[in-house]
Amino acid sequence: MRRRDFIALVGGAAVAAPLAARAQQPPIPVVGFLHSETPDAVRTEVVAFHRALNEAGFTEGQNVAIEYRWAEGQFDKIPELLADLADRALSTPTRS
Repeated sequence: MRRRDFIALVGGAAVAAPLAARAQQPPIPVVGFLHSETPDAVRTEVVAFHRALNEAGFTEGQNVAIEYRWAEGQFDKIPELLADLADRALSTPTRS
């Protein structure tokens, strides 16, 4: 009977440990990036933006997420895109 209890305990710990570790990790920060042009039109600016983030210790996909929005020359879309980024910020869990 003790052997079964031990196996159940070890098996349960093996499943629970990764879940507990994942639950303790704080969410990564999210940066909103909004531009009035297309990604191709401002490629050098985006590269410079990534370089500056890297110099500050941030790498996209590792310790920071970036939400991109592109107006593609349609300036009337900017308020809608801003609202979308704001909604994304409000729906992101905060650190407690």
